[in-house]
Amino acid sequence: MATAARHSPAPRTPTPRPGPAAVPATPRAGSGPGPGTAGGRSSGPAGLSGPGPGALSGTPSGTTGSTPGVPAPGPDAGSGTRPGTRSGEPPGPGTGPGAGAVSVPAPSLRHFGPQWYAAVMGTASVAAAGTALGADGPHPAVRPLLAAVWALSALLLTAVWAARSVHWRHHRDQARAHLLDPAVAPFYGCAAMAPLAVGIGALGPGRDVLGERAAVPVAAVLFALGCVLAVAAAVVVPYLLIVRHRTPPGSASPVWLLPLVAPMVAAAFGPLLAVELPPGDGRRTLLVTSLGLAGASALATLTVLPLVAARLIHHGPLPLALTPSLFLVLGPLGQSTTAAGQLADALPGRPYADLLAVVYGVPVMGFALLWLVLAGALVIRAVRRGLPFTLGWWAFTFPVGTCVTGAAALAHRTGLDALSAVAVALYVLLVTAWAVAGLRTVRGLLGGTLLSAPPSATAR
Repeated sequence: MATAARHSPAPRTPTPRPGPAAVPATPRAGSGPGPGTAGGRSSGPAGLSGPGPGALSGTPSGTTGSTPGVPAPGPDAGSGTRPGTRSGEPPGPGTGPGAGAVSVPAPSLRHFGPQWYAAVMGTASVAAAGTALGADGPHPAVRPLLAAVWALSALLLTAVWAARSVHWRHHRDQARAHLLDPAVAPFYGCAAMAPLAVGIGALGPGRDVLGERAAVPVAAVLFALGCVLAVAAAVVVPYLLIVRHRTPPGSASPVWLLPLVAPMVAAAFGPLLAVELPPGDGRRTLLVTSLGLAGASALATLTVLPLVAARLIHHGPLPLALTPSLFLVLGPLGQSTTAAGQLADALPGRPYADLLAVVYGVPVMGFALLWLVLAGALVIRAVRRGLPFTLGWWAFTFPVGTCVTGAAALAHRTGLDALSAVAVALYVLLVTAWAVAGLRTVRGLLGGTLLSAPPSATAR
């Protein structure tokens, strides 16, 4: 490699002992160009175009930590990286000497993670849960409102898909970093549940928007896509948690449930689609597949719930920003009760299927209500201590919506007005949480706070 500008030969004046003043003020041989040195430009402080190593390591700029007085190689020496960036990271906008000519496509979407699918799920659950209330379905005056909410969820799903596609295209390094982050990777379960939630609504209030002929094909496509993503998330995320993620003991989080509950959402969706099929192998295959998905999700959930409870008991409350994630525990409880009811409606063998749905659903919903009270108390405690708004607040929506549909299914089978009242009360909580989370999300989008890089310690 060529060194920096060499000096032209000149007659030397012999001296008995050359002192420091006789040393030419040129770069030392073999030191290589430092930051900002190119074509004979000065490598002194005035020529720096980015922070030197000392800006990151605490070592004085221009020296190494082992050999005093030897200039340290700049960030761009021999590594191909631009000054002012860490090794292995692409330069951000406004970095380096050519900052004016460098542009990063869609910079606002660099941190657009899979958490955004939670907004789609919460919106779709408002429409689907409203349809489940009442023995004869929603009141005719409410149906247009539910159809409008479902249409909004479909638009949100399309928008999030588009934004995530741009994110993966232009910020692939950050997308891969999300997969390797134990705080973010579980949210890929939301990427599976979002199309499933919208697809379930397509067979309910979505019929008023799509029409009878289009509703079933749209639901079938969303079901197929959601099933593939659900199984992939339920396998890949735990694999990464075991092989790549580093989680210290006592760090289990309710967020770990997200990829595991996704197959249960598919299990609740399958029977709704099966009754649209003619009797035969197709219907039976879909129902058996739904049973298998429900069993896989339930058993996987049973391995995580004790870890979450142990963390709370032995290590105390979660960090403030993580407190809303406690509501995620309601997801597998309410969704499994809903799935049991849907399977009982579609499977042959009634009244035994109805009996099994009640025998399973009532105890599980009892535990769900107990957990709701405990989680609510911890959330109130966090609010008093300054709970900040994050996309985690959407945890107050979809899991509660699963409890609405679960309680409504039990009320339909038992005929108990008390269970109907529980379903209505939970739905009021769902709509309130959805309105608050939605307004705060819009405000955060307009202010740009939700699209900025999150603090590294917030989700840990």
